[in-house]
Amino acid sequence: MDAISRQDPIVGKILKNEMKRQQENLIMIASENYVSPAVLEAQGCIMTNKYAEGYPGKRFYQGCGNYDKVESLAISRAKKLFGAEHVNVQPHSGSQANMCVYFAALKPGDRILSMRLDQGGHLTHGLKSNFSGRAYRCAFYGVSKKTETIDYDEVMRIAKKFRPKLIVCGASSYPRIIDFRRFRRIADKCGAMLMADIAHIAGLVVGGVHPNPVSYCDFVTTTTHKTLRGGRGAIIMCRKKYADAIDRAVFPGTQGGPLMHEIAAKAVAFGEAMSPKFRLYQKNIVRNARILAIALLGSGIRLISRGTDNHLMAADVSGFGIDGKKAAAILEEAGIVVNKNQIPFDRLPPTRTSGIRIGTPAITSRGMGPKEMILIASWIKRVLMRPGNKNLRVMIKKEVKKLCARFPIYSK
Repeated sequence: MDAISRQDPIVGKILKNEMKRQQENLIMIASENYVSPAVLEAQGCIMTNKYAEGYPGKRFYQGCGNYDKVESLAISRAKKLFGAEHVNVQPHSGSQANMCVYFAALKPGDRILSMRLDQGGHLTHGLKSNFSGRAYRCAFYGVSKKTETIDYDEVMRIAKKFRPKLIVCGASSYPRIIDFRRFRRIADKCGAMLMADIAHIAGLVVGGVHPNPVSYCDFVTTTTHKTLRGGRGAIIMCRKKYADAIDRAVFPGTQGGPLMHEIAAKAVAFGEAMSPKFRLYQKNIVRNARILAIALLGSGIRLISRGTDNHLMAADVSGFGIDGKKAAAILEEAGIVVNKNQIPFDRLPPTRTSGIRIGTPAITSRGMGPKEMILIASWIKRVLMRPGNKNLRVMIKKEVKKLCARFPIYSK
């Protein structure tokens, strides 16, 4: 950041403060992670200087030889990681990746069946104020009130009645394994295409600690950050027969020139994800999440579905006399960064919520393990049990800072 500090001291100071914030706090937002120094370097690389509209071998600008190579490398690595027939690595975000699938597979007004937002789904899965809810007719499935897990029989009943053209599985706040094979059977029964949005669990899939949806689905989308630990962006995977439609939906359908520095970073991240070390990291994410969940449950904190199979858990904080917004705010004061999150059948609006979402990818990237999970659970309990005690939060913040100092995010 030396060049930035010299050229623009104001921005330089902001970036240094952000580095300090990330180093001195426990980042436990389930959708956030730390990229490697190599990925970080690629994101700021010289490839940001070039327009490369089109695809490898079919560009609209001259001088794209190196861009063809790095994009082809990213594609081949993603295919190998997930076992996909076709991959497009150009989407700028998960939302745009989902949009491209819809544009490729559907016409305006077609029917989509997906998971309810307040029970774990994503805004691009049919929220009325989102493009997905405005352009398509959407129906929703959710979780059982008794188990707080997906009721696949109910999904089948809804699908047979609604007759969607596309079923979307995958979630942004669901702590359990998703049965993609079961979703395939449901899709086949009602004549629908199937799409999996694995933005949260892509790294777990690569690491072998969550089932891979690629063989069951017509389309699979994922962001490249979160558990995959790459730069911010997305990819689309699909069966070969949909390849041309997907590529046209991305360019020229929804995007112009791709962010080639980001594609270079994706290639680097995919290379890292091929290593045994990465697979061990994914196992550690899940191990840490389970240990943290057990410790939280033992502290009297109610978790949705009473635990987790993946990298996240959702906690009901209503029993502490506070809402999710307040819980996230006081935990941040104590150096523990989570996000407010609706829980199934929540009586509060998404601006307040009855719950918080807690994840282990970023703290696992730092090298934290079982002992740290148990300690963190004790801090979370103490903060939530005494929401009015600011002195307690100040004290815990000091302890958090000491813990974080033992696990630097980037070694000098």
